[in-house]
Amino acid sequence: MEFNTKLLHGKTASGYGQRELLPPISQVTAFQYESMEELEKVFAHKSMGYAYTRIGNPTIGAFEAKINELEGGAGAVCTSSGMSAISTALLAVCSSGDEIIAGNGLYGGTIDLFHDLEKLGIHTVFAGQLTGERVKELITDRTRVIFGELISNPSLTVIDIPELSSVAHEAGIPLFVDSTTATPYIARPLSLGADVVIHSTSKYINGGGNSIGGVIVDGGKFAWNFDKHTALSDFKKYGRMALLCRLRTDIWENLGGCMAPINAYLSYIGADTLGLRMERICENAYALANALDKEEDIEVNYLTLPSHPFHEYVEKELNGYGGGILTFRAGTKERAYKIINSLKYAFIASNIGDLRTLVIHPASTLYIHSGKEEAEAAGVYEDTIRVSIGIENKEDLIEDFLNAIRQSRE
Repeated sequence: MEFNTKLLHGKTASGYGQRELLPPISQVTAFQYESMEELEKVFAHKSMGYAYTRIGNPTIGAFEAKINELEGGAGAVCTSSGMSAISTALLAVCSSGDEIIAGNGLYGGTIDLFHDLEKLGIHTVFAGQLTGERVKELITDRTRVIFGELISNPSLTVIDIPELSSVAHEAGIPLFVDSTTATPYIARPLSLGADVVIHSTSKYINGGGNSIGGVIVDGGKFAWNFDKHTALSDFKKYGRMALLCRLRTDIWENLGGCMAPINAYLSYIGADTLGLRMERICENAYALANALDKEEDIEVNYLTLPSHPFHEYVEKELNGYGGGILTFRAGTKERAYKIINSLKYAFIASNIGDLRTLVIHPASTLYIHSGKEEAEAAGVYEDTIRVSIGIENKEDLIEDFLNAIRQSRE
């Protein structure tokens, strides 16, 4: 099946208890059983079933299955947020004294998380641009995972997954990829060589800006070295499924970062239109980027522009699409604010991936806790404006942004 057909007719799109077209919302805390013997088996993982929503819920399970099918994974675990997904995935494979190799051009919240992990004894080595050659130089006997964003937000750098996975696997290290800004519609990292893919489902997957969530999808193919990845040693008997088993029955369960059933439901129905939305969003972004690129006093950053340094990856890894984020530099912070405040069809808000076009000044918000060097490595300067493109008519968006830019010159 093609993508949009799979969303509606895939293996995980039916089979609900009372023949519903959509999974029912199991908005409950706990589930009842006829006997303690039954409940004991569920808690001991010797029998299928749900006991307590923090450790499993049928609505959440339906959403996990849907995203897992789209990504082609062995299994998925939903979390309370995208940041919870990243932190849970990393803590599942790292212990005190271990190292993570990551690119510099990361979302500000992820950078803040890496600083917090330092307090737990987990050190992050920032590679600058995350390339195979650079990673080779940085790998040590303490390296446990390589982490990168497929399309970084907001710098719009792209990692070469086949190259990175080859280097990582040669060293016995897994590659974790945050694919939030790409979505399963634009790219499927597991098929390119990644071992784990992570999404903030709050963004494009949900699409409506109505619920926070995250998901970890394990490819189930990485050959874990349990002498190296000691965090997984108690799950050695599960082999290549050790990470997924630890997530499901240990670290994720114990940290408590579960997704709410209503959020799973809203994200499930939002995902049904993911393909259609991404087509329109990418079309709009391409049109707006080209219109802005003609303005001599504006510096535009969008992947499909021929001048973009990562333009080659549009066809190589991104299925011909540039994604839904573009940034541009206005010259000064004051002018950036003036442009933002003059827009009629862009909401000033900190999310991305909404149906609506959203705009923000990242240096004074998302990267307010980052140093100048960290922010600039992520493509954030004092005059940077980030735009998350929505599904409005592209003609209206172009007119709105051009008018705001012209007003800023007055």
